[in-house]
Amino acid sequence: MARPIFRSRARSLFRNLAVLGVVVLAVWLGGLIWFAGRIDNYSVDTATVTDSIVVLTGGRGRVATGLDLLAGDRAERLFISGVYRGVEVEELLRVSQQEPGALECCITLGYAADDTVGNARETAAWMREEGFASLRLVTANYHMPRSLLEFGRAMPDVDILPHPVASPNVRLAGWWHRPGTAWLIVREYSKYLFSLARSLVFPEL
Repeated sequence: MARPIFRSRARSLFRNLAVLGVVVLAVWLGGLIWFAGRIDNYSVDTATVTDSIVVLTGGRGRVATGLDLLAGDRAERLFISGVYRGVEVEELLRVSQQEPGALECCITLGYAADDTVGNARETAAWMREEGFASLRLVTANYHMPRSLLEFGRAMPDVDILPHPVASPNVRLAGWWHRPGTAWLIVREYSKYLFSLARSLVFPEL
């Protein structure tokens, strides 16, 4: 009698695990669809003036966008986080096809960060040092959800205005048909879930 009971319990356990797996997959896929839809759902507010503009390096157009916003008097200062050691303001201006001049004095480069968490912590320290209470966050549109999550954790009392930059290589329309874009979104979504879980389990970190 023991063997039939064992088999029955094993089949029941297998069915329960299969149902749980289907539910988890369905929730994950639903979240992925929500996340992909959110990427292109940020409105770009070019009128609001903030204390600072913060650019996260790592993608095309971000630094140039930050410089244009600074030149347009959208903030007093520009902070570029995640810059490689040895890169100076003059070099960034030349690469972005901007002439060193009036903007140079208003730009600060951060060299300490090598990921989004580091970007948030590095920026928070700079914001406290400058006494600023608001910032315009410039990063890629697909990177914005996770960036807002980490920046909100690091600076809960700071007003953060998202300013997404769309990459010409990331086409969101029909993204599931484009392997490169699909993989980018899945990877970023997974990182977002990890950041969200970390904020819930370790809110003080």
